[in-house]
Amino acid sequence: MTSEEIKTVLKQVKYPGFNRDIVSFGLVRTANFVDGIAKVSVAITTSDSKVPTMLRTEIKKCLRAQPAIKDVIIELAVSASKASPQAGQANLGGNKMPTGIKHAIAIASGKGGVGKSTFAVNLACTLAQLLETDGQPDRVGLMDCDIYGPSVPLMIGISGQPELDGNNLLPLQRHGVKVMSMGFLVDDNTPVIWRGPMVMKTIQQFVQNVKWGEIDVLLIDLPPGTGDAQLSLVQTLPLDGAILVTTPQTAATNVARKGGLMLQKVNVPLIGVAENMSWFEDTTGNRQPLFGEGGGAATAGSLGTTLLGQIPLYPEIRAGGDCGLPVVVNSPESGPAKAFHKIAKNLLCQLKT
Repeated sequence: MTSEEIKTVLKQVKYPGFNRDIVSFGLVRTANFVDGIAKVSVAITTSDSKVPTMLRTEIKKCLRAQPAIKDVIIELAVSASKASPQAGQANLGGNKMPTGIKHAIAIASGKGGVGKSTFAVNLACTLAQLLETDGQPDRVGLMDCDIYGPSVPLMIGISGQPELDGNNLLPLQRHGVKVMSMGFLVDDNTPVIWRGPMVMKTIQQFVQNVKWGEIDVLLIDLPPGTGDAQLSLVQTLPLDGAILVTTPQTAATNVARKGGLMLQKVNVPLIGVAENMSWFEDTTGNRQPLFGEGGGAATAGSLGTTLLGQIPLYPEIRAGGDCGLPVVVNSPESGPAKAFHKIAKNLLCQLKT
């Protein structure tokens, strides 16, 4: 049998807790066949002591079912992940952080329509403001991984195409934030109609072939769901943690909780939950909980993490996103800006501990 034939057979072995196989996860390093003996090398990062045993058992079972294979030798390298926002190796494949990037934080939701990209843009701009005040300008990056519907360029007010530096793309910059998005690479009238592998490849290139420079915090705006984009990022970039964005109603929190469980299964620590559109304040000053109450706190509690903050339903936030002037930039002393400032400051404190 050839190496490729052995890897094809190993595609039957699913990573514990997932419907995806260990080959597509990039965990199989080598596969050889000599004199009837199949020898495979697998590398994983996990804090679950049961996972290596389960994988070893399944690999042997799968390969020994092949008539040509008389014996199996498995080299299984396991790196222990830390359950903290500074895990540094919290991905399945044990990849290293690109040079110059100190911390990488995913912004996830599970469900669409909860204002995740709006949250990511305003959080990135607020982080840039805080770091610039500390004498560290231009130290925030924002990677828009919503391949099918990139909205970050509109919300942060950037258009144009990135320049090349050798084989690397240079991110565009606005409001002190370095940005890379699929929206820079296709025009507004061109829909992206890609299958999973192409999405995965693009996300890998955003990590490996973009010259981010020196970055203190790289925020990654994930698309909704728990599919190829999320899993590709996890196996390409060692995330320090993730922030879940949800609105208060059950329809959003149920999906956000599933997204959080997916991240925990691949050893990405949850930094906390941000509740968006928490309430609307009418002209008399009364708060109207249009989408219910307590969903963010309940989601955080069920996942064993904290509620980072609540962002009320401010019309100024929507208006700022539509015109490319985030509310934290256009009205830094406003109520919405103060809400984002609290969450950003909390995040920086966690990253420093």
